Amino acid sequence: MMSQDSLHPRDAYGLEGARAAEQALIDSLERGRMHHAWLLIGPEGVGKATFAYRAARRLLGARPAPEFGLLGSSPDDPVSRLVAGRAHPDLMVLERQVEDGKTKKYISVDEARALPDFFSRSPAMAPYRVAIIDAVDDMNANAANAVLKTLEEPPPRGVVFLVSSAPGRLLPTIRSRCRRLMFAPWDEGRLTDYAMTRTGHDFESAQRLAQMAKGAPGRLMDMAAGHALAMDQLAKDLLQRLPIIDDVEILGLTEGFRGAEGASRFSLLMDRLAGQIHGMAMDSALAGQMTPGLDQWAQAWDSLTALPPQVEGLNLDRTDALWTVLTQLRAAARL
Repeated sequence: MMSQDSLHPRDAYGLEGARAAEQALIDSLERGRMHHAWLLIGPEGVGKATFAYRAARRLLGARPAPEFGLLGSSPDDPVSRLVAGRAHPDLMVLERQVEDGKTKKYISVDEARALPDFFSRSPAMAPYRVAIIDAVDDMNANAANAVLKTLEEPPPRGVVFLVSSAPGRLLPTIRSRCRRLMFAPWDEGRLTDYAMTRTGHDFESAQRLAQMAKGAPGRLMDMAAGHALAMDQLAKDLLQRLPIIDDVEILGLTEGFRGAEGASRFSLLMDRLAGQIHGMAMDSALAGQMTPGLDQWAQAWDSLTALPPQVEGLNLDRTDALWTVLTQLRAAARL
């Protein structure tokens, strides 16, 4: 059986660490004062989208299943099956579309403009009509304004869940019209225990994963599945050998950057190089030492964090991007 952690949020029926948020929604529902817009805030991978689907099933009339938590619903319930099959007439989901194997950079304005029409109709078979925007951060200005029109004129028996990891970038008028639910990152100890239980790693490896995941269990599981520990060690080895670079080794490494899996591998290597550099700077600061070439290291760190979205958004060559970063790192190491 596939782990719950590896599923799309619409197919996940369990959720840990969101009891307060779930109780808040249940209280609102039971009091008959359901807010029309809920802004779900927290780091990526902490369970916001999973919560949105759990809440949607409840509002759409799925039979409660306490064994799956406060907002739990049975996977065998007809509502759950329709949601899983993306066939429920009273549920609309806005998310970045995949075309030709590539995920679009933004949720399109045309999709956002479909919201008013969706909410202009009465529920077909459920108590409510529900929309999930995953994530509202992935909308450009035009799409965000289209969503705002729906929030300004709340639909009767309509509820919108807006998933956001960067609420500060949203229009203030969107934030002000939503009730906020916070999803806090997990502490390192809890996340380490979670990693040991879910991945089978020993304490040291689980702790490393927890540190890399930055409080997000979903991110931790993605990193474990993507061999993040091995990639982290590779990043450490590359940095320790600078300014020497084995061209043959790097060319062999870039062979694994092809296709969708290659894109994930490239992003993970950039993330771990950036993480290692950040760790080096923190260790030097705690020791009261000045890192040689600090400005150059900082510029390299900026490149590492900015490159993955630039490469995918502009369809740049990943091999060229890696060589650009390595050239920067080599220059910094020589100072």
